[in-house]
Amino acid sequence: MKSNIPHFIPRICYEIFVRSFCDSNGDGIGDLNGITSRLDYLQDLGVEAIWLTPVHPSPTYHKYDVVDFYGIDPEYGTLDDFKNLLSEAHNRGIAVYLDLIVNHTSTLHPWFVEASKGPDNPYREFYWWMTPEKIAEMGIDKRETSADSNEVYPWHDNPGDSEQYYGLFYSGMPDLNYDSDKLRIELSYIIHFWLIDIGVDGFRLDAARHIYPTWVNYNNQHFWWFFDYFVRNIKPEAYTVGEIWATAEEVAPYFKNLNSAFHFDISFAIQRILLSETDENLVQKLLTNYELFARYNPDFIDATMLTNHDQDRIGSVVRNNPDKIKLAASILLTLPGQPYLYYGEELGMLGTKPDTYIREPFLWSSSPDDDSTTTWLQAEFSTKKNVLPLSVQQFDENSIFNHYKTLIKLRKSEPALGQVLHPNIETVDLNDQEILAYLRPHDKRPVLIIHNLCKLSKLIYLPIENHYFGQLLFSSNKANSKTDNGWLLASYSSVILIAD
Repeated sequence: MKSNIPHFIPRICYEIFVRSFCDSNGDGIGDLNGITSRLDYLQDLGVEAIWLTPVHPSPTYHKYDVVDFYGIDPEYGTLDDFKNLLSEAHNRGIAVYLDLIVNHTSTLHPWFVEASKGPDNPYREFYWWMTPEKIAEMGIDKRETSADSNEVYPWHDNPGDSEQYYGLFYSGMPDLNYDSDKLRIELSYIIHFWLIDIGVDGFRLDAARHIYPTWVNYNNQHFWWFFDYFVRNIKPEAYTVGEIWATAEEVAPYFKNLNSAFHFDISFAIQRILLSETDENLVQKLLTNYELFARYNPDFIDATMLTNHDQDRIGSVVRNNPDKIKLAASILLTLPGQPYLYYGEELGMLGTKPDTYIREPFLWSSSPDDDSTTTWLQAEFSTKKNVLPLSVQQFDENSIFNHYKTLIKLRKSEPALGQVLHPNIETVDLNDQEILAYLRPHDKRPVLIIHNLCKLSKLIYLPIENHYFGQLLFSSNKANSKTDNGWLLASYSSVILIAD
């Protein structure tokens, strides 16, 4: 079983879609220096690690189709800008995780440019090639769409070539073939460059379940063994978090070789709970999943989130209901795990697919002279009419921003809430499906959390074994109060209780 634990385990992480976060040079595009200029903001919010979406040269706005794994896209800055960002983040106690795309490249990558020249090219083995006849014979010409790819026909033509290449996500992203020892060596150079030469703290690993195509996907785990073996030999304390967009049963084996994995099951469960306004027996689901994860790695790190750059924003999921937006934050930030906030979530930013509209500019200021808000995309959802900018929310004690900031501070100050390894949670049964309650045990200072999921006020009576939780530590609504027999909770509100 895996035993390597990162030397620093952040309690609050923050995903930055680089192009949309902050513009430093007036070209309308978010960049590395823009992020550096806002590190004080992130530190003040309570963030301890940032995950940067891809920064490498790429022909697309999202940059998940890499042309050069060693470079920085000129739109975002230079390698020196990246080094400066890294240094300034570390000065503030903030770790930096690089989005590493190991599943595919761009068709413009020099490897593919060479591979596409013909079967005899030495780079041909870096990708998957097959004749249409062989593809048909194996029955792999079509695939079922999945949550992370809508591509039905993953084999693509290379003009003048008798073979097609495999690209799971689309024709511009040909999949890499790690049966090639030469490719594995190239990957090891890339890992060493970013971990040692540059000094990043770890990687967010894109499309981790798709390293090998479906007909040979039994090789996935061996690949991640190789990847982890190399990482641990050059930087044992490095952090790795995988994107495995699948059920907990499929995610669990990846903990053998990765420190962490995103918990998509719980992301979607929280969204459903907010819409149905009923508990889905969430705590028991978590306990079941934790038991499963621990079989593969007792020191697993559960990376939780409400949504990310591939999902409709939580603000739109709950139809821009500010109380439900706060409730979502209250649930995420009081559950176990290592929460990731998607940039702008702390403002209640909105957005639904297509993808560009869940990646709209961060709203820094209401001033017309604001030059840090990016302009590369005309926002349709997170406009200043629909979402209050940070400059406004910072001075409103009841804002979504200050709700997040208060909860983050509480999570970092309360040991029971901030525990990441060996998640601590117990069920509290209040016999009401419209109430979500749980205990975060701790040997010195346990806390009890209660969420009212519905639109009506609720009078809560604690079980006998929990009667000693009589002191209010946090309330999301001033109307919440203690009564003679229990607690009165306003609609869509939360309380955190400690012992008298």
